[in-house]
Amino acid sequence: MEKGLALPQDCRDFLHSLRMRSKYALFLAFVVVVFVFIEKENKIISRVSDKLKQIPQPLLDANGTDPALFLADNASLLSLSELDSAFTQLQGRLRNLSLQLGVEAVGEAGAEAEAEAGVGGEAPPSPPGAPPPRRHVLLMATTRTGSSFVGEFFNQQGNIFYLFEPLWHIERTVSFESGGASAAGSALVYRDVLKQLFLCDLYVLEHFISPLPEDHLTQFMFRRGSSRSLCEEPVCTPFVKKVFEKYHCKNRRCGPLNVTLAAEACRRKEHMALKAVRIRQLEFLQPLAEDPRLDLRVIQLVRDPRAVLASRMVAFAGKYEGWKKWLAEGQARLGEEEVQRLRGNCESIRLSAELGLRQPSWLRGRYMLVRYEDVARWPLQKAREMYRFAGIPLTAQVEDWIQRNTQAAQDGSGIYSTQKNSSEQFEKWRFSMPFKLAQVVQDACGPAMHLFGYRLARDAAALTNRSVSLLEERGTFWVT
Repeated sequence: MEKGLALPQDCRDFLHSLRMRSKYALFLAFVVVVFVFIEKENKIISRVSDKLKQIPQPLLDANGTDPALFLADNASLLSLSELDSAFTQLQGRLRNLSLQLGVEAVGEAGAEAEAEAGVGGEAPPSPPGAPPPRRHVLLMATTRTGSSFVGEFFNQQGNIFYLFEPLWHIERTVSFESGGASAAGSALVYRDVLKQLFLCDLYVLEHFISPLPEDHLTQFMFRRGSSRSLCEEPVCTPFVKKVFEKYHCKNRRCGPLNVTLAAEACRRKEHMALKAVRIRQLEFLQPLAEDPRLDLRVIQLVRDPRAVLASRMVAFAGKYEGWKKWLAEGQARLGEEEVQRLRGNCESIRLSAELGLRQPSWLRGRYMLVRYEDVARWPLQKAREMYRFAGIPLTAQVEDWIQRNTQAAQDGSGIYSTQKNSSEQFEKWRFSMPFKLAQVVQDACGPAMHLFGYRLARDAAALTNRSVSLLEERGTFWVT
């Protein structure tokens, strides 16, 4: 009996000892895991702290502009590579900081999802109930092509953040070393700034605005009043007495532009549109079209080069004294330099349009060519086409603006006026341009005029005869 009872007691002691050892082992393992976790968190916090210490506080507040981009006193950059390097350094630092703080996971997931659709391709359809994808529209034109008027089609829509010619500041501030200025060089600078603006990094402009903004406040934002988004609350801060903006808001009095508030407003809007007359080479936009953070749509606006020259000779009279002297004195030939400049402008526009119409893979579905003359004749129809191309629903607000501003009894005053009797004014140039001036344009810009469907005038009678159309009719060929 005693031996039979001793065996279960031993088993119970053994099992009790085993349980106690297991508890100690689990407790020890837990302590080790907690220690490792704490050490790892301390290292992460330390690295993030070091990163934050390396970046000046004003830069953190601005969310994106490197002090290395401050220009020299003579407002010039030593070279294009210096600016390119500064942008690259800035992007790398912000990306590394975002990764450390763990705030880029969502953005990378979105980029991977877009990459699955193919580089430069259409984004996959949004799930039911999801907000529409953010579109980025670039209205690409040259001066005096009606781009201010067409830009209002996007400026008047409340869910679009619109900027009017922000690259003007770069043209006025940046210069290159002797021999380094070139169309290619300036296009690279414009493209990099353009990308930052599309990402709502408006701070990038601060280093090009003269005088430099203080505490992200500036009175000198070019044509601020031409952007509704910069004149709405909360960007329109209370008016400050004795502080007057050079380019003030048209319909209300606002304080100096707060770039931080403007950047926040940009991020809140559903879409963004930007007008630029300083981007000529379409091929330089390929990195933007392939950037997974952007859904770029390029609308290239063209106009009859004869009408463009006639308008420029009025708007920028001082730059065309040589042309006027030639017309007045009846010389046999115009200066070759003037003609070459005209020919070069037409050729750059033609080459960009030919590239867009060829539909390379990176641009497929992202390029539209529009003639100003067609917009002037059928503004509402063309507005609907442009919005449909951009993938943005057109609102009644824009339609009402078009109806009010294209049926005016007379054109508005000022060279940038957007109030027009559009169906009447687009051919006014025909009745004021001397035929010999039209001949010069036709000789220099013949290939571009042929591509865009502008007919040549054979003589002075054909130029001034309204019943003789100088336009070939074009249909959906213009949307690719």
